[in-house]
Amino acid sequence: MPRTRTVATAAAGIDRRALLAATGAVALSAGIGHTLGPGADSGNAAPLGRTAVARSRQAPAAPLAPYKGGTTLLTVAAPRGSSGYRRLGDGPAWRRVVRGDLAAAKAGREERRTALAAFVQFTDLHLVDVQHPLRYEYLRAQTASAWRPHESLSVAGAVSLVERVNALRGAPATGGPLHCVVTTGDNTDNNSRAELDWYLKVMSGGRITPNTGDPRRYEGVQASGLPLYWHPDDALRDADKSLGFPRLHGFLDAAIRAVNSPGLALPWYSTVGNHDALPGGCWAPRDPYLTDFAVGGKKLMSLDETRGAALWKAVKKGRDPKGARFKELLESEARRMRSVTPDASRAPFTPAEYVRAHLDPAHRGAGPVGHGYTEENLAADTQYYSFRVSDDVLGISLDSTDPAGHYEGSLGTRQLRWLERELAANERRAGGPSYVVVFSHHTSRTMRNLRQDPSRPAEARHGGDEIVSLLGRHRSVLAWVNGHSHKNAITPHRTAHGSFWEVSTASHIDFPQLARVVELTDNHDGTVSLFTTLIESAAPHRTDFADLSQTGLAALYRELSFNAPGAKPALGGEAGDRNTELILRKG
Repeated sequence: MPRTRTVATAAAGIDRRALLAATGAVALSAGIGHTLGPGADSGNAAPLGRTAVARSRQAPAAPLAPYKGGTTLLTVAAPRGSSGYRRLGDGPAWRRVVRGDLAAAKAGREERRTALAAFVQFTDLHLVDVQHPLRYEYLRAQTASAWRPHESLSVAGAVSLVERVNALRGAPATGGPLHCVVTTGDNTDNNSRAELDWYLKVMSGGRITPNTGDPRRYEGVQASGLPLYWHPDDALRDADKSLGFPRLHGFLDAAIRAVNSPGLALPWYSTVGNHDALPGGCWAPRDPYLTDFAVGGKKLMSLDETRGAALWKAVKKGRDPKGARFKELLESEARRMRSVTPDASRAPFTPAEYVRAHLDPAHRGAGPVGHGYTEENLAADTQYYSFRVSDDVLGISLDSTDPAGHYEGSLGTRQLRWLERELAANERRAGGPSYVVVFSHHTSRTMRNLRQDPSRPAEARHGGDEIVSLLGRHRSVLAWVNGHSHKNAITPHRTAHGSFWEVSTASHIDFPQLARVVELTDNHDGTVSLFTTLIESAAPHRTDFADLSQTGLAALYRELSFNAPGAKPALGGEAGDRNTELILRKG
């Protein structure tokens, strides 16, 4: 198992926990990451090509002890009042829960433990071009995810999350350094080049104008005059205003105004999700009709509810993975479409373009170059890789999207065999194996889509149960970290050979709009602890309807998401899915 750093306590009068934290801050080299490469399908278990090393900008100094400030251990946004449109304020903290499902928590571990690694997980940012012609807002009555009243503020909300991470004083539970940020997919919403550019600038720093089409004005559904949507700028008695949504003069102009991101002060790594790879997050890519429609000058904004229900049922059941029914609907509704300004930046991006954009020096930020992806990914046509979280922890980022379509996922045989080789090579590592954390977009329960990849028709697809079995055979695996479900859930997995935790984190588009800090520690008693701590964006909980600044919009993003019709109140999960200490027995 990994080498751990112990701390002598010979000096009298020094608090052991403070000394452990302080020494860990020096020893763990905050902000260093190594991209080990995707491994072209060569059969080599060892990393291929050159090793890229990334060093962050100066991170905030780590504290000498655990802390709560800036996390949900101190306070969480909570509603005031009991009905109608509810304003948010400072709510009670979420306590840390110790979970011993997989191993008993032993007394005295707090005084023995040493830090192995710490990272932040972003997931399901869904940076949205809300004026994109392929968006299906008219399905709002069928699914709340088709259109949200707040999503025009997704860029401002994501920048505020970056600001929160940059302000953290280190890892909350141990006081050690944060090593990196890892996204777990659905970084964009519509597989759009414009959204990809916004995402990369949010993460690495830059000026973003979250507007496409006419550069002078907003052209989406919130200016359509259709009562199905919230119209913040006018007096229309729309469906959301009837529920108490406010009238906010200048909202839409502010929503498409330029936003500035400082970029993360830590190295960051990117994982792909179904919304990054598939039009609408569910239809097979590279369809000429859908590609032309995405950049064109027509947009459907309303639909007969019966037709909408039939379309969504087909999507939900996976009956239209190629988008044939969707195309038929668009063609049949051509006369009812509205004119919008065409924009080539709305074109879908391919997997190769996704990787190439990450490799662009303009988006390096704190590094590493490619943010996990390498030239080998381009050569091999892959979007998976391994990287060093710390000296003691290996990260493995998977591509769980099925290219044949549908929003659920799976792995192809080639990727599965690569994963097996990576895990086996780690176990043969000189000096002992590293601990392993696996990252993907889909959860084990949502990897049930076994359609064959059109580009590899002879290759089988493999679901969540098979992945759980594989990871469980390797005692070095501590956790599988993912998103997709938009809900906090922590699941223990015990197999005949070993055990690990599956950590699924809520999205940053649906309330409660969270990210998660994960810390790994050796307790020096035969167990390892994984600490999970949820964080919100840096925006204040209380909003001011007159404040349409970048910070004010980020605060509105959260409050509007809480009030969104159809919002699911259970997405925050139970106490044991939030701030936790997860115990594992590891040899």
